[in-house]
Amino acid sequence: MRFNPPRQDRGIALIIVMMVILVLAVLAGGFAYSMKVETRLSRNTAWESDMEWLGRSGVELGKYCLAMHLASPPPENSYAGLNQLWAGGPPNPTNEILANINLKDVPLGPGKLTVTIQDLERKFNLSAITEANPGILERALLLVGADSSDIPTITDSYFDWVDPDHKTHLAGAENPDYLRMPAPYYAKNGSVDDIRELLLIKGMTEQIFWGTGRVGPAERDRNGNAPRVKRPLSPYLESMRNMPTSSVGLYDLFVPIHGFGNRVNINTASAEVLQVAGLDPGTASALVSARNGPDGQPSTDDDIPFLNMNDALGAIGADPQTAAALGASFTTMSRMFEITVDAEIGTYHRRFVALVDRRARNDVTTLSFTWK
Repeated sequence: MRFNPPRQDRGIALIIVMMVILVLAVLAGGFAYSMKVETRLSRNTAWESDMEWLGRSGVELGKYCLAMHLASPPPENSYAGLNQLWAGGPPNPTNEILANINLKDVPLGPGKLTVTIQDLERKFNLSAITEANPGILERALLLVGADSSDIPTITDSYFDWVDPDHKTHLAGAENPDYLRMPAPYYAKNGSVDDIRELLLIKGMTEQIFWGTGRVGPAERDRNGNAPRVKRPLSPYLESMRNMPTSSVGLYDLFVPIHGFGNRVNINTASAEVLQVAGLDPGTASALVSARNGPDGQPSTDDDIPFLNMNDALGAIGADPQTAAALGASFTTMSRMFEITVDAEIGTYHRRFVALVDRRARNDVTTLSFTWK
């Protein structure tokens, strides 16, 4: 006599079989993915040495480009501007060496690299700000949209951060304030080496540092009010309380190291940096518009960079007082540069960053070399 199991039992058995198949499929898929990751990691490890040499080669290519810029025929070798090859501008047919240099997707060995160069003189030298000229930092904070009631705290905390003593300014902060943080740390009491150190000082927010265009609007307290003012505002801050703001942040305005003290390159600085350096918004915009040429775009063939400060003065019709300020606060040349190298081997990508000092055509020195 043949035995037939109940239909219900046959259904349960089928479900169990399907579950076992599913589990096995998941395990097989996980094993395959793990092997793929292991294979990729092994391959990337094998390429580490090649990647570093790609990065270092890209830095040397950037340094060569900067050096050959000084070998260009006059007047190009007398200024640094956004229309030049190192800054992303078109090749210069009058310089045969630079005309043959390519900085994008350069094939080398097993991979390729792209070199991007920026001068540091396009931003203001943070180390040039002292307690004798706090208006520069105050002006920058207003420009990036910081609430005027927060500015005394940020400025005093900045001076506490960089001065060598442990005395606290009226609205500032020293070790006791930072050691009470959820992740405690000490005040540096020394010069800023990385601009991101500003994120550590009391009163600083990501909105102020990066700009609201990158991280969104700043948050206020539960009642929508700004923090209470801890000391009276200076007459300067009171007069500038309603100054229009911008979506740029302090990151776009300052660098911790510079080649020309407190002077910025009038050919490469943004309108906001020109304002931080002391120009009014209208004059700053007029200078940028004049150097960008008829098409209004930087790094194009019709750019009209300023060959010297007299050219800049003529472009805006500066009066004697403005002319004196321009001469003391601006330059048309750059010395310090940040070279970024994006290296690729297959699907493996790595970014290298070098800081170089161009003292002369035959003296372009690498100060640091790191990878991100």
